[in-house]
Amino acid sequence: METFALTASKTTYFPPLPYAQIKDDILGKKYSVSLAFIGKTKAQQLNLEHRKKSYVPNVLSFPLDDQNGEIFITPSVAKTEAKKFSMTVDGYIGFLFIHALLHLKGLDHSDTMDKAEQKYCKKYNLQ
Repeated sequence: METFALTASKTTYFPPLPYAQIKDDILGKKYSVSLAFIGKTKAQQLNLEHRKKSYVPNVLSFPLDDQNGEIFITPSVAKTEAKKFSMTVDGYIGFLFIHALLHLKGLDHSDTMDKAEQKYCKKYNLQ
């Protein structure tokens, strides 16, 4: 049974990271996640539709039930933001993936989430 799927809505670059391994590490092998790399228009549409917010997000995560979730990353936004955090684009996209997985795990923005993000970024050498 596949518990991780990766798609891109348009021809786009996505970094070669161990997505399934990171997912298993944070959520376990039984949790199923789909990850999609999307453009700004689709990201803004999803944000407006599901969160009633009009800005273009860098990442969105949606729990579908206790064992399934979806993550959408906007690489063009990540590319712009990576410099602000002194990270490479690949590292920052990995960070966004971890951030979204932690939301799917039930964490909200907090010191606990920050520490978990740092732990996993260090473990997977995301810079």
